[in-house]
Amino acid sequence: MINNSQLLPVAANAGQYEPDLIQQIKVTVHRKLVETLDLLEAQRVPLEKLHAQCERRLEQLLGEQSYPLSAREREHLLREVMDEIFGLGPLEGILRDPNISDILVNGSRNVYVERNGRLERSDACFRDDQHLMQVIQRVAARAGRRIDESSPMLDARLSDGSRVNAIIPPLALDGPTMSVRRFGATPLDIDRLVALGAMVPEMVTFLEACVSSRMNLLISGGTGSGKTTLLNALSRWIAEDDRAVTIEDAAELRLQKRHVVRLETRPPNIEGVGEVTQRDLLRNALRMRPDRIIIGEVRGAEALDMLQAMNTGHDGSMTTAHANSPRDALGRVENMVSMAGLNYPVQVIRQQVSSSLDLIIHVDRLTGGRRRIVNVAEITGMESDVVLLQDLFRFVQTRVGRDGHAEGHFEACGIRPRLLDRLAAEGHEITDALFRRRRIAHRQEG
Repeated sequence: MINNSQLLPVAANAGQYEPDLIQQIKVTVHRKLVETLDLLEAQRVPLEKLHAQCERRLEQLLGEQSYPLSAREREHLLREVMDEIFGLGPLEGILRDPNISDILVNGSRNVYVERNGRLERSDACFRDDQHLMQVIQRVAARAGRRIDESSPMLDARLSDGSRVNAIIPPLALDGPTMSVRRFGATPLDIDRLVALGAMVPEMVTFLEACVSSRMNLLISGGTGSGKTTLLNALSRWIAEDDRAVTIEDAAELRLQKRHVVRLETRPPNIEGVGEVTQRDLLRNALRMRPDRIIIGEVRGAEALDMLQAMNTGHDGSMTTAHANSPRDALGRVENMVSMAGLNYPVQVIRQQVSSSLDLIIHVDRLTGGRRRIVNVAEITGMESDVVLLQDLFRFVQTRVGRDGHAEGHFEACGIRPRLLDRLAAEGHEITDALFRRRRIAHRQEG
């Protein structure tokens, strides 16, 4: 498969090398390896075997050249070339760091990462915009999608479930831009969220009863606030014999149960046809005998179909939406229903919302990067043409500490939920004392 007769040209140099020279060595070794590959044969070789053969050939190529690289430099160079061949080039080193949750690539030379809730600049960079475009094209090809001048935006996912968005010229004026929203190898569960201070046990008790009793939930929050993480964690309380169907633009939900059917939208092809939207999938899901329908994020006319599904025997459905508060979340759902183009009166839409949704859980990314459930609000009906909301639990921020993180406390709001009677009928005996107005103490790691 690899022709050993082609050798790396000799070039003399001594001592430590500047990054540009190391980059030149890497490019040369990479090019020579690709030239000696039998591409047709490589397609028939198992990936693990191909990886091992390429690694051995790279070791040989490095040994045949005259640059006196140190053992550390050789190891680093070998790993970078293997990342170029089998991975995402400079991003592979970042993806190996479990503490990084977001990767933001602003052109070939500016890469930022979010580590432990804080944004910082990374030393990683690409050779040029063409190199970055090659990586973006590789992501698109692996996801079965395309990105070019006629379709300059990409929404896809990596093999580990991380969500990727890319936009290229002519829409991106300063060169190709890419963002990667990462998900940990081990999803955060409820216990871990409590340990991190995102919620308190009193919330857990109530939310467990609501999910297992098939209440309809909307999780709202801003970008990167932890909506999907919370939705995944809440899924642990869905009954094992419930058939759940998930609908997403880019599949990122990792529900903590086995009986799940996962559906993903499809963009139009190069002729502009063949698009499958969330609304199309939702309508089809209704024919799949679902017990619960879970939409990764509702953002358009599918909101109407979602509300109708919740009202027609699919209790226990859940979704997320971008919003700044529970009240704003209701307004967003109302606007999205209007996008269906059916010209429903506002009062009819609000009645539909109030009769479909039971609970809104609002999450926020506070100053310093920590995520919190800042509101658990119950929808109690309508008064005139206003949907009524009442806070059951909330987080009150009091100050920003010396470490730059927001500080505050959780509190119960002193309101008995109307849902308690329904929860009791499902076998969940929750006392009124859980909601007694008080400050709730919590312990937090780190």
